[in-house]
Amino acid sequence: MINHTGGLAVKDIEKSIQFYKSVLAPLGYRLHHRTDKSANFSDGISTDPFGDFAIYVGEPFPFHLAFQAKNNKVVDLFNEAALSFGVKGYGRPGYHKHFHENYYAAFIYDPDGYAIEAVCHNGQPH
Repeated sequence: MINHTGGLAVKDIEKSIQFYKSVLAPLGYRLHHRTDKSANFSDGISTDPFGDFAIYVGEPFPFHLAFQAKNNKVVDLFNEAALSFGVKGYGRPGYHKHFHENYYAAFIYDPDGYAIEAVCHNGQPH
């Protein structure tokens, strides 16, 4: 879960909307609002009327964003959705004990090259 972001600039809004709809679905996010040049996603918990996560047409910039997952299986589903979309991951989903003992994460690059992560900290596989 995140509260909100100022948004990520993307080159192709339609491609990015489809990508984020797919990879964020296992995390409970849905398309909340969209225009021709932007889209907002929400986890359904936040009370922010603009949603939690936004993308907009613009020039991409270096950025890393991590989404909270409720368990390891959700991290795996996030990774599978991303790879099925044709983007690249960097490393397999798994425990990254150099962060801490229960840090289970998947790291992928979105269509614009942003480093996106799904992470579970509680050590619960399912």
